[in-house]
Amino acid sequence: MIYPKAIAALIEQFQKFPSVGPKSAQRMAFYLLRMPMADVEKFAQTIVEAKKNTHTCDICFNLSAQTPCEICSSTQRDRSTICVVSETKDLIAIEKTNEYKGLYHVLQGLISPIDGIGADDIRIKELLNRLTNEEVKEIILALSPSVEGEATSLYLTKLIKPFGIKVSRIAFGLPVGADLEYADEMTIAKAIEGRHEIN
Repeated sequence: MIYPKAIAALIEQFQKFPSVGPKSAQRMAFYLLRMPMADVEKFAQTIVEAKKNTHTCDICFNLSAQTPCEICSSTQRDRSTICVVSETKDLIAIEKTNEYKGLYHVLQGLISPIDGIGADDIRIKELLNRLTNEEVKEIILALSPSVEGEATSLYLTKLIKPFGIKVSRIAFGLPVGADLEYADEMTIAKAIEGRHEIN
């Protein structure tokens, strides 16, 4: 079916979202077209405001409304421990457990040569800079147990060990290839509790 130009363009925009194929994009586009104009305008304004008012923390690279973010600027956090995650969604999953009280570092990706993502394309250099400036005693690697997560964990361990800092990895009660964001709070809490040092 040939859609009017405006609808085709809308479907094309929805297809840019991860895991959204042509049929899902079409459903979303038609759902949006059935919405009252006031709701569509509010939806569009919400997207624009979220984009304008969300920033990356200058210290940990978490998404936040301010920089430094609420976690980095908190005096209640344990500053001797940094939990390394690949994305902000993983940080949020860990925070929901209420088990971890240290700081974070968001890599904003994982090493993936197949996708053309190398060590210089994620926030590894910034993490190493933090290790020279802060009183860090332990780095917890909370990266998904995927091929990319494993490669990134091994690479980070080699770089961090010379600093004399303990490097541990959360224990996974997750199947290989699973994402942290989809795990329940209890599984993540137990994984943090059962972390082990990487030799």
